Amino acid sequence: MDFRSLTYFVTVARELNFTRASEKLNMSQPPLSNQIRLLEEELGVRLFIRGKRHLTLTEEGKLFFHRAVQILEMADKTKRDIAYMKEGLSGKLTLGLVEGRPPFMIARWIAGFHEEFPLVRFEMWNGSTDDVLDRLNRGLVDLALIATPYDEEHLEGIMIEKSPWVAIMSREHPLAQTPGNTLSLSELGDVPLIIPRRDSRIIEMRQWFREAGIEPHILCELSSYVDAVALAEQNAGVAIFAQGTYTPNNLIEIRMLTDPVRIVENVLVWPKDRPLNSLSREFLNYVNDFLEEDQMHSERFQVREDVFELPPDQEDGSEES
Repeated sequence: MDFRSLTYFVTVARELNFTRASEKLNMSQPPLSNQIRLLEEELGVRLFIRGKRHLTLTEEGKLFFHRAVQILEMADKTKRDIAYMKEGLSGKLTLGLVEGRPPFMIARWIAGFHEEFPLVRFEMWNGSTDDVLDRLNRGLVDLALIATPYDEEHLEGIMIEKSPWVAIMSREHPLAQTPGNTLSLSELGDVPLIIPRRDSRIIEMRQWFREAGIEPHILCELSSYVDAVALAEQNAGVAIFAQGTYTPNNLIEIRMLTDPVRIVENVLVWPKDRPLNSLSREFLNYVNDFLEEDQMHSERFQVREDVFELPPDQEDGSEES
């Protein structure tokens, strides 16, 4: 048994078809079938039940598949670690992201990742979710931090955080004079609105207003959070955006939308059908560790922006939309 035979087995187990597996491995089918037979003889068990059109893993095959994947992953990680020790991880990682909180989350990841891998360079590209996803699908960015929804059939993703939708307005706006830090959607019926330029988002927001029994007055559609703040500052209308961050502007007021609270998830995504390079994988590992250890609230990464507290039922996974 060697790494090559394990690779052959794992590929066949994933495809459950010798023809497809041999195409993936760029080899002919007879030698591949022979390698699997030799592996079964070495182990003394059948790994597959061979049908007319497809294969089925036996119970022994399922256990061996799980262990083989672990062995191959550990071997690959060991080779990467040794390479990093010899030369240090290097290269350029291109990140696509939407505006609002994502740039500040990614900034913390880059700062921490740079401490571990100082030879890595970064390129960041901002745009609307649709624009960022287009660049991701065309291979122009390696990873993307976007707002839901997204195509879960073709993209892998990890949820980073949930943010409430907020209303951004001039301090001179009549609604800014009301007490509290929340605003009901029903109060925006006759107000000129500034909303994100994304077809699915516009449909979603129109549905919010229909549920409240009012018709929205949409003044402007845009993709830039900064542009939305600028328009709100001039009292052109009220902007509805996912909660942003670092808005040092004494001319605006920000209120969380309620009745009900509306939530958007920020997710880090990458294509399912495009293998990640070692740099992207290492960055994903860092982000996962960052989230598990809650480094966002550590002394190393102080959170200085004000954020709205989400209701408990929103924090634990349920959402209103």
